[in-house]
Amino acid sequence: MANSSGEVQEGQKVVVQEEEAHPYAFHVSGPRNVASPNWRDLINSSWKNENHKRTVFSCFIQAVYLLETDRQENRTEENALAPNWWRSFKYKLTQTLVDERDGSIFGAVLEWDRAAALADMVLIRPSGAPKAVLALRGTLLKGPTILRDIEDDLRFLAWESLKGSVRFKVALEALRSVAEMYGSRNVCVAGHSLGAGFALQVGKALAKEGMYVEAHLFNPPSVSMAMSLRNIGERAGFAWNRFKSMLPSSSETQATSDEGETANTVGLRSWIPLSGYKTSMGLKNWVPNLYVNNSDYICCSYTDPDGTENKQADKENAGPGNGQVAAKLFVMSKGKQKFLEAHGLEQWWSDDVQLQQALHNSKLMSRQLKSLYTFPASQPTQRTPQ
Repeated sequence: MANSSGEVQEGQKVVVQEEEAHPYAFHVSGPRNVASPNWRDLINSSWKNENHKRTVFSCFIQAVYLLETDRQENRTEENALAPNWWRSFKYKLTQTLVDERDGSIFGAVLEWDRAAALADMVLIRPSGAPKAVLALRGTLLKGPTILRDIEDDLRFLAWESLKGSVRFKVALEALRSVAEMYGSRNVCVAGHSLGAGFALQVGKALAKEGMYVEAHLFNPPSVSMAMSLRNIGERAGFAWNRFKSMLPSSSETQATSDEGETANTVGLRSWIPLSGYKTSMGLKNWVPNLYVNNSDYICCSYTDPDGTENKQADKENAGPGNGQVAAKLFVMSKGKQKFLEAHGLEQWWSDDVQLQQALHNSKLMSRQLKSLYTFPASQPTQRTPQ
């Protein structure tokens, strides 16, 4: 029995060593210079530092990737890789977001773990630390989830919208739930790649309801084949409507004008100039944080204040007026990089990351947020936490 026991122990030891050496283990590939919250945070909170926020939120998103990887590889609670990516910052998992089509985990709600914090003499939540975070992963090119991930990638590529996805509804309900529970100012949403696309759109949906959650978007997608095709169709429709307006008025023309919801104008609605329309409070109160890499062709368009359209189109699609900022852009530029490196999540918790904050408006971001400050039916009503 001694020999048998020894063999088991030896086997267990090998397993432990393999787990410790796993490339996605927190102590192997996680941030090096970020300490767990301690009593010093009560005096000078690390959460007031933009770099700390960026690091923690990117780690939370990595945890979601690993939740799905742990599920696919049948890891147990004892050897799961994901938990250390949130436990290190005194947070706990309270909800996983599951795609009903394939059972894959695409998001998670993480909440401040008061019990774990008290164990380390952190008596209260540090200033700036959110009570809850909704983290959303991007495309995982592995296992059964790859089909649904790519389906949503193509959805965004073709329509620049994710509202038709099952995941959009689940993510929106989860974000609204914690925002109503804790108050929107105590809640954040973060996502990477496809997950950043979902985070942007669910955050925008809540902003329309007057609930402004802090948003952190890493490598958000900006590529859209439909964008250029839609421009052509909408400009043709705009030219046709202008031509019709020059014709003698008729009952048919008047009816079309009164309805204002023809096939052409519906598509044009979110692309028309801001002039003559009242700015709502949504944009002013909701300013997402975007983290982009100039070598990543999926998100680099966000750094272009001029866009690719002609000057007249730039005037028509200008960003928010009155000096308002559509988004905070944090740009990484390391020269020419390979796509997988430039689009990767790990770069955002790297110790040597050097970012430049771009203060100019992003025309692409302004276009994404146009619905928040164009054609407001009424001023949004601020919701107060229950």
